[in-house]
Amino acid sequence: MIDFPATLHLFGKDILLHPVLESLGIFLGMRYYFFLKRKSPEKLPLTISLAIIAGATAGALLGSKIIGNLENPYTLLFSTDFSIKRFWSNNTIVGGLAFGLIGVELAKKIVGHKESTGDLITFPLMLAIIIGRIGCFFTGIYEETYGLPTDSIFGMHLGDQYLRHPVALYEIAFLVLLWGILKVIQKKHFPSGFVFQIFMLSYFTFRFFLDFLKPRIEIVGNLGAIQLTCLLVIIYYIYKVNITLKSKYLAPII
Repeated sequence: MIDFPATLHLFGKDILLHPVLESLGIFLGMRYYFFLKRKSPEKLPLTISLAIIAGATAGALLGSKIIGNLENPYTLLFSTDFSIKRFWSNNTIVGGLAFGLIGVELAKKIVGHKESTGDLITFPLMLAIIIGRIGCFFTGIYEETYGLPTDSIFGMHLGDQYLRHPVALYEIAFLVLLWGILKVIQKKHFPSGFVFQIFMLSYFTFRFFLDFLKPRIEIVGNLGAIQLTCLLVIIYYIYKVNITLKSKYLAPII
């Protein structure tokens, strides 16, 4: 049996496992990114690389907070005990990815860089998410990343009396499968940026459906803030993937 939330006993103190794994995921993801960057034949000037990293970081930080808090817009807008601490503690990877994309695109426009830069970050990003989701799983019901009660064979006790969907494990399994698919696509020599486009389209489609298995506050119809964000990103990347495929298969043969 796992005791939720799982902790590590270090230096005489109990430390939650989730933030440790989340930090480890970010660290290993960044190390993996710089490893791939050194091997990549495409060398970006330092100023462009720094601008893109700054845009991605600022966008992801802001977006994760905004969408995280919009998951419960009534508390955000009408609560009498609003606090910066509460606002800052609400995060979601969906908002981080969506607004990180906006930050990168704005940064590229400012520095005048038109080429896609997403492929190199795809697998490091997936690695960071996978490790972070392990931490989410070990937090159980003590963070809002758990699933609804279920009678299916996949149900698990996550810290209360109910069998629940282990949605963090579902996401890990999906990302591992997607990793293999993207590696195959990577070998097909599609235009730059296509691997990242397929990752974003696939991940946000998966998250849209996964959130039906999670507690959520319905905002439009039966959709929550994360699902509405997912829909916007899905529409955008259907357009981007379509453009990329046309450029590959309808380009003139010389």
